[in-house]
Amino acid sequence: MSPSFVVCRDGESVPESLKGAVAAIGNFDGVHRGHQYLLSMALNSGKPAAALTFEPHPRTFFQPDRPLFRLTPEPVKLKILARLGLDGVFQRRFGGNLAALTAAGFVDLLANDLQLSGVVIGHDFHFGRGREGNPARMAELCRERGLECLIAPAVVEGTEPVSSSAIRAALEAGDIATANRLLGYRWFVQAEVRHGDKRGRVLGYPTANMRLPDDCRLRHGIYAVRAIVAGRPVDGVASFGRRPTFDNGAPLLEVHLFDFSGDLYGQVLDVEFVGWIRGEERFDGIDALIAQMDRDSAEAKRMLAEDKTVSMIG
Repeated sequence: MSPSFVVCRDGESVPESLKGAVAAIGNFDGVHRGHQYLLSMALNSGKPAAALTFEPHPRTFFQPDRPLFRLTPEPVKLKILARLGLDGVFQRRFGGNLAALTAAGFVDLLANDLQLSGVVIGHDFHFGRGREGNPARMAELCRERGLECLIAPAVVEGTEPVSSSAIRAALEAGDIATANRLLGYRWFVQAEVRHGDKRGRVLGYPTANMRLPDDCRLRHGIYAVRAIVAGRPVDGVASFGRRPTFDNGAPLLEVHLFDFSGDLYGQVLDVEFVGWIRGEERFDGIDALIAQMDRDSAEAKRMLAEDKTVSMIG
């Protein structure tokens, strides 16, 4: 993350670099192409450019019994926002106090607490208690307070707007190509490498084992991946699932990196998903499993060699 990129959280004074900023407002889960369009409008404003985002995701507050598959947990989201060239992020805790603000009270927060000079919102943006505010109301309230208000149109893929929901659905189906196309970059996860049962070494495929968040609903299967190790990209093949040939245990991401040897335990790795290879299977014997792993590796190398998708981490 750039040293000039600032994260301003609740209770913190607005840093000088963000005073008078134009802020794009949203949850930005995924920071997909639609989000990037909003952010580009802030970046092109001629003023400090920021995002205003919320943690936890508001849906978690309003529907606590429905786990939300987060495309970009907080550290990943901040990493992408910094990579896009913003001056910083205003991050506000979403709880009862924020949910109770009227539309007018929310715009007062923008003008007075955050000291913004303008905002960028989407065409379908709603805000304030009971979602009482809409883009037209935001424009009216901003005008009364001397703030600029820019309203972004929908970014469309085919006939459908690009959305976080569509990307979640693609990942749940294992459709990495569609997810990456809607994102505008390779979807990636960030996790610590943990000790495993060392079974991969015996099979000739040592792996870096990572536990993804419990809410991750990525389809279980085999993927072509690319990891960043010591600042450089390393191609690989990964399995995400329960290992039905062995223990059918808790879901685990197991990444085999090609042409790499070294100790990664305790390191936090970024792993990009480049392509879907096949679903998770149970094999009758080790020889059949190894033969399939050989084929998976060859297919992963082919996919990686042909992939032209943008990276947000390397």
